[in-house]
Amino acid sequence: MRALVISGGGSKGAFAGGVSQYLMQELGYNYDLFIGTSTGSLLISHLALQKINKIKEAYTSVNQKSIFSNCPFVIENKYGVNTIGINHWNVLKNFYRGSKTFGESKNLLELIKNTITVDEFNTLKKGPKEIVVTVSNLSHNTVEYKSINDYSYEDFCEWVWISCNYTPFMSLVRKNGCEYADGGLGNMVPIEEAIKRGATEIDVIVLQTEVSHLNRMPSKNAFSLLTNMFEFMLDRIENQNVRIGKYVANHHNTILNFYHTPTVLTTNSLIFDKEKMRKWWESGYHYAKFKNTETNQIDIE
Repeated sequence: MRALVISGGGSKGAFAGGVSQYLMQELGYNYDLFIGTSTGSLLISHLALQKINKIKEAYTSVNQKSIFSNCPFVIENKYGVNTIGINHWNVLKNFYRGSKTFGESKNLLELIKNTITVDEFNTLKKGPKEIVVTVSNLSHNTVEYKSINDYSYEDFCEWVWISCNYTPFMSLVRKNGCEYADGGLGNMVPIEEAIKRGATEIDVIVLQTEVSHLNRMPSKNAFSLLTNMFEFMLDRIENQNVRIGKYVANHHNTILNFYHTPTVLTTNSLIFDKEKMRKWWESGYHYAKFKNTETNQIDIE
């Protein structure tokens, strides 16, 4: 059984889309299992449907308004680097309404429903492929994996949305009596789950460089500090997930093919710049082509 695993990474998901396009269209890989975390969960349904152009158009045309119904920050460009500043009015407005988070991402839920139709959902549910998204259950302190086979259209769209909710900047969702948030808080790269579900070869797209090349700019405000802290913690979680995945794969004789980003794409994956995301998609496509061409050359030699 061949599986595709796509990590979390916010706007960097465009790079994963490009890698997936090359693997599926040019190499002809046919996946039985798709597992995604956060931005990865947004990609996998369309990839399973082979509707790559559709999801490419969605990924390369979004902006902050496509995601946030109430955006808690403003984007500032200093010395050619995008940083975030606090949108005090929106944050105060959110707290006045009784929200537990700085911002709300209800527009993303509408976007998900607008891009995944009921007919497409039914096609996937009846088909042989399994689509699984990762969510974090904060109430039970556990990571959960939600398969399309177990839910209705409305529920599954909500699970995809929940998987992407990067709290406390995006919505905290209460569902089935529990509070849920971004799957990346628990498992950024769900390799182990793919192996548990029977995968024998896995293509793993990790939206982070294989070796750390990042030297972050000093924090400018409380939000900048929070995002830096969260990015640091998620990087550690990601590294741990990869190490565990490699260990489990070795124990089960599972083949892992990794695709890391070759360079640092952004220092803040909550900034959705459609021009940059368009370039990242093409970059992912060409990187996958380069890596597989290089591998073939090594095999020949």
